[in-house]
Amino acid sequence: MELHLENKTVLVTAGSKGIGLATARGFHKCGAKVAICGRSQDKLDAAAAQMPGCLAMIGDVSRSQDIEQVVAAVNKQFGGIDILVNNAGGPPPGLFVDLSDEDWDKAVNLTLKSAIRATRLVLPHMRAQKWGRIINISSSGVKQPVPGLTLSNSIRMAVLGWAKTLANQVAGDNVLVNTVCPGFTETDRVTQILEQQSAASGQSVEEVAAKIAAQIPMQRIGQPEEVANLAVFLGSEAASYITGTAIQVDGGSVQGF
Repeated sequence: MELHLENKTVLVTAGSKGIGLATARGFHKCGAKVAICGRSQDKLDAAAAQMPGCLAMIGDVSRSQDIEQVVAAVNKQFGGIDILVNNAGGPPPGLFVDLSDEDWDKAVNLTLKSAIRATRLVLPHMRAQKWGRIINISSSGVKQPVPGLTLSNSIRMAVLGWAKTLANQVAGDNVLVNTVCPGFTETDRVTQILEQQSAASGQSVEEVAAKIAAQIPMQRIGQPEEVANLAVFLGSEAASYITGTAIQVDGGSVQGF
């Protein structure tokens, strides 16, 4: 299969660790020009060292001015963004009764508005050249809500609705919009969830992880590279007739289609 990613420019937001980093590495291995942003200079430096030629920039996707600066820097360096991977750390876990207006506002800004703002900036270039890919890294919680993840379950559904609507509006310009929905994957985010469930249940983190793995048909928690593989495929020419989809990478956890 030919992915034809050579000379394509990819921006992966929150790309210095976890699924974001695995996705950036996947595109880099396929010959794409890669740019990433993140909030930690040390993590950015470590990530960039794995990908010669990578443009790594400080940028907090919850801040509109940071997104603008990152996109401007990538455009200056590479002449435009062909593939955008909207990725961000998920909102913190919490029960509905414990969440304030501020918690909801922060989650909307981080999870929904970050994708909207970045996409708004890259879309004109994609439409003008009649080729583009917008890939949102979401969660399998959009298909089967995860207990305790009130903010994530709610706001990621908004991202899904926005992405499907946008996909229909830009498909005629050969700009494809898809969403990747990871299940439990070995990331800092999942570690946070395991620790929360451990504290609530009195079980050790290892016991909680083993219990979760036992409920997954494949009997294990996923790896970031397994999520990245789908993102890279959706960003490629090989996925030329796929748009408006939301595809889970979850070892079979979601009990639906």
